[in-house]
This record gives sequence, C-alpha cells and structure tokens, in this order.
Amino acid sequence: MPDAQTVNSVLSAYGLSNAVGGQAGGGINWGYWIANILFGIVGWYAFLHGKRENSWRPMVIGILLMFYPYFITNTFLTFAIGIALSAALYFWRG
Repeated sequence: MPDAQTVNSVLSAYGLSNAVGGQAGGGINWGYWIANILFGIVGWYAFLHGKRENSWRPMVIGILLMFYPYFITNTFLTFAIGIALSAALYFWRG
C-alpha cells in the first residue's frame, strides 16, 4: 500500500493536493470530500432546475457549485464559497 506522500503526489497532478494524510493521524480529509459531494448535489439540482425553467442564473450557479471544489483544496474555503454560492442561488432568483 502506498504511503500518504505518494498518494498526495499522484493526486496533486489532478489538483487534489493534500487530500490524503492532511490531518493529525493521517487519513482522508473528510470535510473536503463532504463539501464536494454536498455542494455538487446542490449544484446539480440547481442546474437541472435552471434548465427546466429556462433560467440562466441557476444554471450558471449550479455549474459553479459543481466544479469549484476541484480548484479549492482548503476545507474552510470550500465550505465558505459553497455557502455563498448557495445563498446567491436562494436570494438571486431570476
């Protein structure tokens, strides 16, 4: 089994630096992955809703919610941006 440093070097090629072994005791950064899944589902629903209603705002915010976590590796920042985009989806209705 490869160690955390080897896995992180492979994952960093895909923009997922420090996804494994970043915490005390090692392991997976669960907060980061939970944020990815949570905001990905919200973004997917927003995109489908915008497509169904022919509204570009929820579609754009949905695309952003689905793909921004791939470029942000900080867990706190991932949640902060996701909450801000979700609030924009709620308050900025078309």
